[in-house]
Amino acid sequence: MNDFMLTLFLPLIVLAAGILISALAFAEEPVPPSIAQSILDLGDTNRELQEESVFALEKSGDPDVLPVLEALRGGNLNIWMEADGKRRIVMSGDAVDLEDGTQVLPLFEAYGGKPILDAQGKQIQVIEENLEGIRLGRRMRIKLTPMLDRLRLFSREAAIRESAATKVGLTGFAEALPILEQALNKEKNPWVRSALEEALGLIQLSDENPSIRKKAAENLGRIHALNAVAMLEERIQANDAGESEETDIAVKAAITEAIQKIEAWSVWTRTVETIFSGISLSSILLLVALGLAITFGLMGVINMAHGELMMLGAYATYIIQEFFVAYMPSDVRDLYFILAIPLAFGIAALFGLLLEKFIIRKLYGRPLETLLATWGISLVLQQGVRQIFGAANVDVASPAWLSGGLRVANGIQFPYNRLFIIALSIMSVLSVYLLVLRSPIGLKIRAVTQNRQMSACMGITTERVDAWTFALGAGLAGMAGAALTLIGNVGPDLGQNYIVDSFLVVVTGGVGKIAGTVGAAFGIGGINKILEPGLGAIYAKVAILLIVILFLQKKPSGLFPAKGRNIDL
Repeated sequence: MNDFMLTLFLPLIVLAAGILISALAFAEEPVPPSIAQSILDLGDTNRELQEESVFALEKSGDPDVLPVLEALRGGNLNIWMEADGKRRIVMSGDAVDLEDGTQVLPLFEAYGGKPILDAQGKQIQVIEENLEGIRLGRRMRIKLTPMLDRLRLFSREAAIRESAATKVGLTGFAEALPILEQALNKEKNPWVRSALEEALGLIQLSDENPSIRKKAAENLGRIHALNAVAMLEERIQANDAGESEETDIAVKAAITEAIQKIEAWSVWTRTVETIFSGISLSSILLLVALGLAITFGLMGVINMAHGELMMLGAYATYIIQEFFVAYMPSDVRDLYFILAIPLAFGIAALFGLLLEKFIIRKLYGRPLETLLATWGISLVLQQGVRQIFGAANVDVASPAWLSGGLRVANGIQFPYNRLFIIALSIMSVLSVYLLVLRSPIGLKIRAVTQNRQMSACMGITTERVDAWTFALGAGLAGMAGAALTLIGNVGPDLGQNYIVDSFLVVVTGGVGKIAGTVGAAFGIGGINKILEPGLGAIYAKVAILLIVILFLQKKPSGLFPAKGRNIDL
């Protein structure tokens, strides 16, 4: 019987325990008494007591104190008398206009910044006359800015803590050492710890004790503190009299060694960044040229409207973003980009299908007429976009989940949007490879490309294959346009910036060769990033063009020439 009762009530017990745990987890933490008193003393008329309260709040290291001091500096911290006559320190928000024209200010808790609610659960709003603003003296206002930087060392956001550590270190104020050490003891994020150690080292370089200065220099070299080079060089740089700020020989040697370590690491980081930039640019060129490798490489159609198909994909992404902003909840707006990629592909593919059916199909075998026709279509598309969206660029914001980057070492960070484009390029190449070489549809595409008459005799509808092949190339261009919104502006001239580069990639790789397109994209992108630091962006492109011309003089068929009479992938 006892086992039966236990089995019967066990789910209820578990449910009750879960509710209790949730209630405890979401229960508001009480304000520590010392902090509550310091906040209350901010509204005192005694300037000395007020300043002591500010210093006490800073030393607390409590992240929920940060909104209090920020509101104090911004003039939004006020004294509010409740209905029962209780004096309370609150923060006020932006003014809100009521229906009768009255302006009211919403109230927030000073500690933590949560809205203050009435008995019905609505945020309390009062007129400005019911609040008494708290003001600081000029001397205290000047001190408040570095205090806020030091207090941000305890923020709940790692990026804020890291930025604050960098600012505090560059100020060089010795009074920041205790709070830096306190933050370092609490910190678990490796990148924030590195910033805190750098800040400590920069401040300790000015210590009176030579052993502390020597250890600080050694630590800065150990963590490869890139921001410390200028200050380290300044300490050992000789003035006109041949004297330097640093007089201790051992400390000078430690500083010199630290500079050498940091500069060596800086060379390494620049090398890694150049390699990644080359891979990133190559992936963009590959994504842009992949559709052209289908239409020009396989079908032999010189499509001068390829760039405008990319433009359609970019504007489709913009429209989807605006739809999400206007009609979708704020917590799902960043998902617009997941929907934008297939829709951009579909819209561009549909346009390509219509373009092939009504214009390109009538011009097969006449490359000059095809070139002129598609060029005219590109002009029509550009003007149409200008009429609908205007001549100015439109803003497409990257989703939050693609903001920031992947940090692999001090000074080395790979942006998420670039990594996404690289991954998208790899997936696109694999998809095209499997479709063309490992599917029945791909077999028909290759058959029609190699021998149209024989394919028709075998029962293949060549016109349908042509249409869907062109639509595939157009869809890939639209998807490339969607991806390009992550790294550049969206405007009517978007496609013109990439059309020449995409033709260069396809021709250099070998017409009709996907492997050649991949190789040419990575070769051109990599060489461009190697030449760019020395020659500049414009002359680097000129140099690339000359290299491609010379290469085609030696190998007119590209990296992977077609064997025999057939053009095969």
